[in-house]
Amino acid sequence: MDITIIKTKGDKILDVPLAKVGGKGLFVKEIEDALLAKKIDLAVHSMKDMPAELPDGLCIGAIPEREAPHDVLISRQEKSLADLEKGATVGTSSLRRAAQLLNKKPELTIVPLRGNLDTRLRKLDAGEMDAIVLAAAGVKRLGLAHRISEDLGAEVMLPAAGQGALCIEIRENDAHITSVVGALDHGETRRTVLGERAFLHRMGGSCQVPIAAHGKMIDGQYRLAGLVAEIDGSHIIRDALTGPADDAERIGIELADRLTGLGADRILEGLL
Repeated sequence: MDITIIKTKGDKILDVPLAKVGGKGLFVKEIEDALLAKKIDLAVHSMKDMPAELPDGLCIGAIPEREAPHDVLISRQEKSLADLEKGATVGTSSLRRAAQLLNKKPELTIVPLRGNLDTRLRKLDAGEMDAIVLAAAGVKRLGLAHRISEDLGAEVMLPAAGQGALCIEIRENDAHITSVVGALDHGETRRTVLGERAFLHRMGGSCQVPIAAHGKMIDGQYRLAGLVAEIDGSHIIRDALTGPADDAERIGIELADRLTGLGADRILEGLL
């Protein structure tokens, strides 16, 4: 097996927030183009980077078992979110994270932060900010769990749809590759993540709006929580829905419709 490393536009543009340069598609377009052109046979993405809609001719071939889906806070003095002082600077370029941080502590100052995990940690250690928020999955996969100051559970910060999961993208109707990657698919993770993505798709979500979704299985039932927020965190609409595990995608759509009925559409109209 040959591995082809493709640098996407999102990997190269590091000085501009994602919301201002095109959102999620920046991390996948060049890779998907190579897949459609049959230069590669499958692609591995971070699921939270995947747009709600895939290009014609491509599909999700497998979703391996998920790593931790939540976010974590890493601070220079190992302070928790509650202990950060008024005016403390927190690095993130995620509108979802920024909105939820400001909703909890409006006195924080959000500082744009891009780059890989090592780059972000170096900026923190150099004193450019007091704390940063990262996905727990990346921190743990790179063996840096000892740097975590606080786990930000879903009750504090609802994660992005698909966060912590990988996406193996393939061409539709490619029977050989479908059989090859099929063994990597984790049924519970697939149902959970597809419910989150159904919610995201129904809401029309991207990196340009603060939308979050987190699903989990509880006693054979699927529980999905979702939210839509104003960028400044001044208003958050959040709700949850529970139903049969096999109906995860339907639950995602119904939850999106419920949030729309609560006024999420008005927030989104003001942002798009």
